[in-house]
Amino acid sequence: MVSKRLQQIPASGTIAISNLVSQLKSEGVDIISFSMGEPDFVTPSNVVDATKASLDRGFTHYTPSTGIPELRAAVANREKAVNNLDVTAKNVLITPCKHAIFMTALGYLDPGDEVLLPDPGWVTYEAVVKLCGAVPVYVPLKYENGFVLDPADVEALVTPKTKMIILNTPANPTGCVLPVDTIKAIAEIAMAHDIMVLADEIYENIIYSGKHFSIASIPGMMDRTITISGLSKTAAMTGWRVGWAVSSEQNIKDLNKLQSHSVSCCVSFVQEGAVEALNGPQDDIVNMVNQFKTRRDLALDLLSEIDSLECQVPEGAFYLFPKYSQDIPSAKLAEKMLNEAHVAITPGTAFGPHGEGFFRISYAASEDQIRAGIDRIKTFMKTL
Repeated sequence: MVSKRLQQIPASGTIAISNLVSQLKSEGVDIISFSMGEPDFVTPSNVVDATKASLDRGFTHYTPSTGIPELRAAVANREKAVNNLDVTAKNVLITPCKHAIFMTALGYLDPGDEVLLPDPGWVTYEAVVKLCGAVPVYVPLKYENGFVLDPADVEALVTPKTKMIILNTPANPTGCVLPVDTIKAIAEIAMAHDIMVLADEIYENIIYSGKHFSIASIPGMMDRTITISGLSKTAAMTGWRVGWAVSSEQNIKDLNKLQSHSVSCCVSFVQEGAVEALNGPQDDIVNMVNQFKTRRDLALDLLSEIDSLECQVPEGAFYLFPKYSQDIPSAKLAEKMLNEAHVAITPGTAFGPHGEGFFRISYAASEDQIRAGIDRIKTFMKTL
């Protein structure tokens, strides 16, 4: 029998739907999928070529557990130039992003510690918190406030047991980009109460207006922040499983203890491809973000024609999180939409209790698919 800790965590709602979509497609069903958080673009050719060259010269063995020096330096240079972080290569650990989140939870949480996390928010946060025996405390995000985390709500939930705050900006599933003043207010709370921050910034380069702001750039926050990012979304490299954690040298040394006893290191030749993704031409990435913005605007226009839906305008990532008026649980809505309209969405409750009454659409799909899929949704919603 599995452990009690495994029994208490939820399965990934997005992965479950993805698996079902794959099964239905294999059976010949015409499914339009808006369920996966994955760019539909291919990895830039210069990154692929650099990785092939790495394989051709036999770079297929272990690397240092912290990552190859060239990639650590490339990440540090980028974080310094783009996010104003005072870092060097010693502040960087190369690791898959999800593994970085898991290691941060395992490394800094003890049983009974409380963790403040956004609701709705990515379900993996809840899962890793529970796996460590810690307690997730949900900070409700309000539709009428654009899903912006309210520092007053955070402050009200802080107790002597609060050990960590999880920030995700731009956010999954809402696409919300936290304002700088909000991030600064959260930093003040963290410093006042001696709380760690896990800053998930994986969508940091997919922003349509304004500029990304890292909480670790605030004086006094580097030592208490683990900043996690990578190339999965930015460079359409989801399958490559390469990312990084950035923090103080001591925090990186501590996380590396877990890395060395788990995955040992990130894939060698993938790391050389990642160097090229960071240091090489950025034209493909810029083009991808521009296309995402075009798709966002198209999807919003089409959804506005559906009377039972309303949707905030997301400023980042590639998701819409529309609110619906029908009296039906979001899980049931998603099931019926898949079976009857052959459109895959993700129910709002896959992202926490306050996700009820919403569903997530990923517009990482072609414009033709967006038009056809939302047309099916429009027809389907009229039947409820």
